[in-house]
Amino acid sequence: MSSDQEKEAAARYAAGLVQDGMVVGLGTGTTAVKLVDVLGERVRDGLKFVGVPTSERTAEQARALGIPLRTLDEAGRLDLNIDGADEVDPHLDLVKGHGGALMREKLVASAARRFVVMVDESKLVERLGQEFAIPVEVVEFGWGTTQRRLEDLGLTCELRGGQSNPFETDNHNYILDCHVADARGRTTQELAGAIKLTTGVVDHGYFLGMASLVVIGKTSGDVEVREGQ
Repeated sequence: MSSDQEKEAAARYAAGLVQDGMVVGLGTGTTAVKLVDVLGERVRDGLKFVGVPTSERTAEQARALGIPLRTLDEAGRLDLNIDGADEVDPHLDLVKGHGGALMREKLVASAARRFVVMVDESKLVERLGQEFAIPVEVVEFGWGTTQRRLEDLGLTCELRGGQSNPFETDNHNYILDCHVADARGRTTQELAGAIKLTTGVVDHGYFLGMASLVVIGKTSGDVEVREGQ
């Protein structure tokens, strides 16, 4: 079974958690695309719920499938948020943001009573940053100065897209993809806090202690479900 089919299995399980009357955060990324497709099927079969999209891409897909939408401000508190992740460690801490929507994803996840994460087995790691860089969303103005501040924390960072064609988020910010060259004795929680406090940083791709449930699509076509603390 391919990772694509594993994602499909995880997405179908997660979509089954959505019930009539819920307000549900809709994530961004390859697995979230599959989730929204399945929810579109369920809406055609009579499911009534409202989605809160985490990106313009997801909003466009959901509208095309007839899923009613609200903004986060309109929705307020969400019953459920469902999204993918780039990495999941044994504590169910996450790295997210390689789809470029980390700030909106974190805002929506923080507003939900439950945060359900869908991944295939390749996303399971022993430590965060093992396979993927840590995305850091920064304001465009002075981004190079912000990069130098982050590197002073022991990170090595690259501007996503490069200076000739920088990637721009839906919030009109840039993303620096960062690797931890030297944690300098900090825990991941401490490093995440230091990054967030850096002038010019909007937010980072560490999602720590946020996942309520992680749904892992398996090569067998089944899913494994791990509960957060």
